[in-house]
Amino acid sequence: MSWLNLSLHASAYHAECLSDALLELGALSVDINDAHAGTAAEQPLFGEPGSPSGEIWADAKITALFAADAEIAGIVRAAAAAAGLDAPPEFVVQKVEEQDWVRLTQAQFAPIQISERLWIVPSWHTAPDSAALNLILDPGLAFGTGSHPTTRLCLSWLDRHVEGGETVLDYGCGSGILAIAALKLGAARVIGIDIDPQAIAASRDNAGRNDCDARKISFDTPQVSAGGTLNEVADIVVANILANPLIVLAPILAQATRPGGQIVLSGILVEQSADVLRVYQQWFEMCLAEQEGDWVLLAGKKLNS
Repeated sequence: MSWLNLSLHASAYHAECLSDALLELGALSVDINDAHAGTAAEQPLFGEPGSPSGEIWADAKITALFAADAEIAGIVRAAAAAAGLDAPPEFVVQKVEEQDWVRLTQAQFAPIQISERLWIVPSWHTAPDSAALNLILDPGLAFGTGSHPTTRLCLSWLDRHVEGGETVLDYGCGSGILAIAALKLGAARVIGIDIDPQAIAASRDNAGRNDCDARKISFDTPQVSAGGTLNEVADIVVANILANPLIVLAPILAQATRPGGQIVLSGILVEQSADVLRVYQQWFEMCLAEQEGDWVLLAGKKLNS
C-alpha cells in the first residue's frame, strides 16, 4: 500500500485556511511547520497549555497525506480557491511506500549517555556499557525518554546530587524516568506523581522493566489534603513540567520540600527563568543551575524559616 505526500508553502494568513480545505478535500492528515526549521531563519514560537501562542510561522510549510489515487493538482486548485488565493501555490508530491514503521521508529532512538555512569537504553539496544546504571526506557505515550534537554538536565542534576538514602518526589513524572533514576542512584524512597493516568501506567511499567523494588518506589495521582497540600514531604523535589504550571504549583511544591531540602525545576525557557525564580525565592535559595540550548534548570535549597 502507498500514499501521496503533498507539500507546499503558505503565508501565516493563508496556512490554516489551506489546511482546512485540504482536509475537506480528502487529506488523511495535514500538518503545518516552519518552512525554515533547522536553519538560521527558523522562527521560534512558544506556547504552553492554557496559553498557546496562537501564532503561525510567517513562511509555513504544509504537508498533507492523500490516498495513492488522489488527483493532487485539482485538489490544490480547489484548496487555493477555498482559501482565497489568486493562484494555486507551487507544490511537490512524493510517493510514500508502506514501511515497517515500528523498525523505523526504533531506529530513531539510540542509547543516550547522561554521565560516565548513567545511560538511557531502549529495550531493543544492547547497553554500550554493561557496568553502568542503564535505564531501560522505550518511547511511549508519556513524556520523558532522555531525548529532550529538560529531561537530560534533570538526570544530570540527580546524578551529581543524590547521595543515597533520600526521599525523592518527582512531580509530573511522565514516563517515570527521573523517579527510576533517583532510585537507581541510591534514594531510599521515591514517589512519582502525575495527573495523567497514562503517565502513571507508563511509569509503573517502566519501573517493572527496570527491576525497581516496589517497596521503595510508587506512582499515583496527586493525593492532596483538605488544606490543599500534598500528603508527602521529601528531601528532594524534582518537577520537569513547564513554567506556567510550575508558578501555579509553587506553594504546593514548596510545602512538599522539607526545610533544608532541595528543589529542582525544569521545562523552563531562558526568558521564563526570572519569573519562576522570583516566585520560588519566597521559600528557597534559588539559582540557575544549568542550561542546555534554550532550556534551563533551576535549583534551590529550602529555607528553614
